[in-house]
Amino acid sequence: MRLREALRVQRGDVVAFIGAGGKTSAFFRLADELLREGWRVLLTTTTRLAAHELQRAPFSARLTDQVRAADVRAWLNKHGCVLLYSHADPAHRKVIGLPTETISALLDEVNSDVLLVEADGARRLPLKAPYDHEPVIPTDATLVVPVAGMDALGQPLDEAHIYNAERIRERYGFPKGGAVLPPWMAVTLRDPELGLRGVPPNARVVTLLNKVGNYPYAREQARRVARLVLRSPRVEAVAIGAVQSPTEPVYEVQRRVGAVVLAAGRSQRMGRPKVLLPWDDYTVIETVITRLIMARLDEIVVVTGHQAQAVERILADWPVRLVRNPRYAQGEMLSSVQVGLRALPKTVAAALIVMGDQPMLDARALWSILTTYAEGRGAIVVPTYHGQRGTPVLFARRFWPELLAHSAGRPRDVVRRHPESVAEAAVPNDSILRDLDTPEQYRQERKRAGLA
Repeated sequence: MRLREALRVQRGDVVAFIGAGGKTSAFFRLADELLREGWRVLLTTTTRLAAHELQRAPFSARLTDQVRAADVRAWLNKHGCVLLYSHADPAHRKVIGLPTETISALLDEVNSDVLLVEADGARRLPLKAPYDHEPVIPTDATLVVPVAGMDALGQPLDEAHIYNAERIRERYGFPKGGAVLPPWMAVTLRDPELGLRGVPPNARVVTLLNKVGNYPYAREQARRVARLVLRSPRVEAVAIGAVQSPTEPVYEVQRRVGAVVLAAGRSQRMGRPKVLLPWDDYTVIETVITRLIMARLDEIVVVTGHQAQAVERILADWPVRLVRNPRYAQGEMLSSVQVGLRALPKTVAAALIVMGDQPMLDARALWSILTTYAEGRGAIVVPTYHGQRGTPVLFARRFWPELLAHSAGRPRDVVRRHPESVAEAAVPNDSILRDLDTPEQYRQERKRAGLA
């Protein structure tokens, strides 16, 4: 996945990179991507940039009083990408960036497609806590990208390895020189006085975990940090990758995914509520919830209807949100989906529509669906086994209005209308194809699960 896709950069954005662990590389990698797509890209810094980095831009210039907006526009027309700075510091082999008020004026006078700003420094260290004067983020920033290198894990929490380590220790009481752990990195990145310091209130925030090895253990470590970072509602998403990779720089983007569990049906063919049937030490619905918790879903909404009080009583102590579908008796699945979607928080980026009568659902199937979505392969993800499609199905938020707008039908109708957005996630067994509709099916599934 390219950085532009992972960060969801749009024309007109002002993108500020802060933090440590590769933000200069990310800054220039994004500029190169946009330039190749024909965008007119303006670059600058609000701090200092190594003088040799100027060579990475097609054209760089010192912004003096003699330079007019028309000059910058001409440079953009000729070179496509222009880096501006205020003056040079030869003694330290640096160039000094632009004041934030100058950046605001440029936005008004220069018609670039995007403005990228390096707004922080970190002495090439992988993780940082800012000092009081840092970072210098333009108030016009629409997207802020805090960057950290995953190579910080295991490093001593001291000044030689972590920028301003003392501030992290003071805030959280971590031991000096202790090896940096995933939770330490996560709390630093999501802390409003550390990793999110100075972020304008209306700017989107997408954290970038850089220097991630493209192998299972490294990816899983990064996912763990990402899930902890996403506990801050201020962070929209966490990109995982390696910006200096010769191939695409982002492996996956972790976003909040919620589940809507449909448990409102009347179970007419079963003759009694399916979700309340025993399954091992739990009921069917509790077993489904257990699977979703193991898959680390951010929000779980259970939609009740028939026998609502009994279901709600069973789930009273579970970490789920319970909502009722007043139209359950009409037998329309979509009405329960709509009630569930409306109950999910605005911070949730996608919803997994889960049947409440699939206690046999395999955890590996859930991981396959979530990974397919995180890797950007589709905005609608359908699990398949030997070419057969099953449930649950994942819908990115942009399809929710369509699901909410129709008064009848099933979610599969939305899938059929958007084949270009559908990705199929192959799963290792047929648990996605089976549910509990009749007493005979229930007996067979219990036998198959070793519960008979």
